[in-house]
Amino acid sequence: MSGIDEVARRAGVSKSTASRALSGRGYVSDATRLRVEGAAAEMGYVVSTNAASLVTGQTRNVGVVIPFINRWFFAEVLEGIESALIAAGYDLTLYRLSPHADLRRKVFDYFLVRKRVDAVIAVGIALTPSEVDLLHSLKKPIVGIGGDVEGMSTISIDDGRAARMATEHVIGLGHTRVMHFGGEQEEQLDFRVPDSRLTGFRDCLQAAGIADQDDFRGTPFSIPGGFATAMAVLADPRTRPTAVVAGCDEIAIGVILAARQLGIPVPAQLSVVGIDDHELAELFGLTTVRQEPGKQGAAAVATVLAELAEPAPSEAVRAPVSLVVRSSTTAPAA
Repeated sequence: MSGIDEVARRAGVSKSTASRALSGRGYVSDATRLRVEGAAAEMGYVVSTNAASLVTGQTRNVGVVIPFINRWFFAEVLEGIESALIAAGYDLTLYRLSPHADLRRKVFDYFLVRKRVDAVIAVGIALTPSEVDLLHSLKKPIVGIGGDVEGMSTISIDDGRAARMATEHVIGLGHTRVMHFGGEQEEQLDFRVPDSRLTGFRDCLQAAGIADQDDFRGTPFSIPGGFATAMAVLADPRTRPTAVVAGCDEIAIGVILAARQLGIPVPAQLSVVGIDDHELAELFGLTTVRQEPGKQGAAAVATVLAELAEPAPSEAVRAPVSLVVRSSTTAPAA
């Protein structure tokens, strides 16, 4: 197998220059870097990450702790993280964090401590003060996605504002019989996203003077959850709302499917608005408040890599959201 000495000889540079060119650490001109990379490719030489870590003290590996990998938001964030890390020449080690206290402690006290990762990105997980202190003591940069955590940099949307934007849209169209189908309050994850969105929704009703009504149904954040809730609520025309603000697009899509089954035209008799801009939202003509989880993941990678290069004070960054109006909302029928 070819070694770094052979690569250096073929490229006509010193061994240290070849090492800097292939590791990305230290200055090497673009022309020299390309020559060294070309020589390595011709010889089939691959940099040993174990050897590089002995020299630099870094593994070029970032740990990601996440509660789910099969839900839309988490999958989109993870894709953004992975793409950004690959582009930067880093590996990713994924830890699905169990709610079980002993298993969670094992991840932080064992896997993340044994120098297997250079930094940590926590997705949708509120790290405890002791977990934050532990990672700081090991000089491992931490970034969170999904909500604010004291002592570490975070990236998240303002969930209350997202719900207010969705609700203001249907109220602005003239709807006064409005309901929110959101996450079940007793099954909140870290950062209490469903609660924040319900609060934003009710703030809008209060401001519009239409708060005194039966305005909320708890449902799982899923298409079947939205469908089942809508089938129960929309069946009675006497209590049926003219607009539904869904806690996420998947709930909203379930509402649209239920309305179709019940023969309720959307949006002529029922306006529906969601939050997320899920990949299926455009297919269903769903008006929604767009967030971009993939960009949040890429931003988290940029932050941890910058902190690896030069430690910086932590900050809470608000990712942008925007209203996307499609065909699922209109003024209420006369």
